[in-house]
Amino acid sequence: MIVEIKAVENLNEVHTAQVLITYLKLSECKIGLLLNFNVKSLKYGIKRLIN
Repeated sequence: MIVEIKAVENLNEVHTAQVLITYLKLSECKIGLLLNFNVKSLKYGIKRLIN
């Protein structure tokens, strides 16, 4: 599992592509989590990505 931690106002497609293309495909992992800590509640800042 790959975990990418961000503290940005909004998660963009660039952040998702960075995890999917760069980290998951090169490492051959199946699951990744994109965490954004710049949200009111952390449950709104979690994005699960599957390769």
